[in-house]
Amino acid sequence: MTRHLRTHQRALDSVVRAIAAGDSPVRDILAAVTPGGGKSLLPVIAAARLIAAGIVDRVCWIVPRDSLRLQAEEAFADPAWRAAIGHAVSLRAADNGPDLCRGLDGYVTTYQAVAAAPDLHLSEIRRHRYLVVVDELHHLPALSDLDPLTAEEAETAWSRAVAPMLESATARLLMSGTLQRADGRAILRLPYRRPRGFRRVREIDFEAPGWAVVGYSRRQALAERALIPVTFGAVDGEAEWIGGARTRRVASLANARRMARDALFTALRTEYADAMLRMAFDACRKRRAERRIDLGLGPTDSAPGLGKLLVVAPDQTAAWRYAATLQAWAGGQDIVRVAVSSAPDPHGTIAEFRLRPDPSVLVTVGMAYEGMDCPEISHVACLTHIRSRGWLEQMVARATRFDPLGGAYERQQAIVYHPDDPMFRSFRTAIETEQGVRADIPAEMPGEGGGTVVEDELHDVAAETGEDAPVDAALASCDAPPEEVTERPGRVIVPLRSSATEVRFDTLAPGPDLGPVVGRGGGPTPSMLERHLRDRIGQMVAAQVVEDEDAGVGTARRGLGYHAYNAALRRVLGKSRATMTLDELEAAVGWLERNRISDHLHRIAGDPQFRWSSRRRRA
Repeated sequence: MTRHLRTHQRALDSVVRAIAAGDSPVRDILAAVTPGGGKSLLPVIAAARLIAAGIVDRVCWIVPRDSLRLQAEEAFADPAWRAAIGHAVSLRAADNGPDLCRGLDGYVTTYQAVAAAPDLHLSEIRRHRYLVVVDELHHLPALSDLDPLTAEEAETAWSRAVAPMLESATARLLMSGTLQRADGRAILRLPYRRPRGFRRVREIDFEAPGWAVVGYSRRQALAERALIPVTFGAVDGEAEWIGGARTRRVASLANARRMARDALFTALRTEYADAMLRMAFDACRKRRAERRIDLGLGPTDSAPGLGKLLVVAPDQTAAWRYAATLQAWAGGQDIVRVAVSSAPDPHGTIAEFRLRPDPSVLVTVGMAYEGMDCPEISHVACLTHIRSRGWLEQMVARATRFDPLGGAYERQQAIVYHPDDPMFRSFRTAIETEQGVRADIPAEMPGEGGGTVVEDELHDVAAETGEDAPVDAALASCDAPPEEVTERPGRVIVPLRSSATEVRFDTLAPGPDLGPVVGRGGGPTPSMLERHLRDRIGQMVAAQVVEDEDAGVGTARRGLGYHAYNAALRRVLGKSRATMTLDELEAAVGWLERNRISDHLHRIAGDPQFRWSSRRRRA
């Protein structure tokens, strides 16, 4: 089968060819590739061209977890890509032994290994001309004595070990599926623009000297059929628990607001979780039955390309319980595996899930969500507390890869079942409307629904380090059964009961491009298109105001109407449509087609700018 390069792969090939020919001063390449878009081939292309030209001698590829080292080796060993690119470069997965390359052209290691023996790796980089590749760069916070957020040694151990290697390298390829951190910190070595005005924003400088930026957005990946569209199954539900010596209850996760995190914590450990598991399990089983018919297989026969289910649990105790429940539903078939740090050989389990037709169900917490290349995954059950954008994007991307053995593109599925809580809705909005190359620098880091961004980042750290047990001391006590006292950060609660009440399916909008918009060909000019989209958004907002007033919705804001809805929309999208790019305006139209602004009016409560503008309008 002939292999063809995708847009970002061709772009990187052009950059490294120019470097190899001596026509470019670039030595730093940033590849911002949407999760699942295919960035594992980029180091192969860069290494093949730069080694052949004599620019570099060796390659060091640093990955965030041990299970990804095998995939890095596979990328260089793939015979089809060896023939297509015309290379003979080989890397080995190295431990911290004395000879890292063992006669090959480079090695693959992990952040943890580099931090454990920084002098070993640095001396190797300095002995040869190295291309250093850093995968999922967003895990490395920038080192700055002026930034109090990065002052703790433990939080920057990886960065302090990797930074000298980058400084000593001949060339650098920095890759990530997200250019934001949930804690608002800068990312190691990235070229940021100087902040302008009063708003504190980190924004990537696409024209920094010595840098080349290669972008590949979800919009581009869908257009090239590199990814398949993802459908979200938003599962609403009710939950009841004891907290603060009182029995508390929410009738809907979607409307829980300040109690959303407690309600979610309860739901993931009681009946609601079983109901969502059943939905995902039955949907995946139906998909596999349909594929068996297409392939002429028997009811229990197995083959590549049938579809698989990934279950992401909130902690290891829940993971084992989920696995037992799923196995009981399997009717005697041994199809369920658990990959957590307390399981025997979790990395071998992940490899088995990736490379064999069976098992068809994998339950994990954090070990398999990022970078795992398993195109057969067609369904995901998101039963996790984590709500940081980067983490969830990576999880969703496990199901969006096109499976060459999974049938026609139009018939392939990517279905993600998730709790319909306000935090997940905010994540949906962000990836549909925000470019992902800029991040606010928060003075404080409050989270929605009573949680904090710091709390989310604690979970993120657990995933980054490969530790599935929650890092928070309170969460570590989640081994208690539901009838016993269970703690979650900052609270002691007793989960009582929950149930799933409704599931709603929506297909995710393509989202904006990652980089600056370039030529769109003939037809209307960009400014004409912008005016048209701004007018359309205004009409859609006005229509929702009229519809809601006729239905008696949002009566508290009736006197303000269009002005209040505009203010709420601005809070949801992060900026006014007067300052939006063309892609952001298109994304805003898509958001309005699927959402009601009245569900977000609470966002402007207490907003001083809205109060000031409202007083002026009344005056």
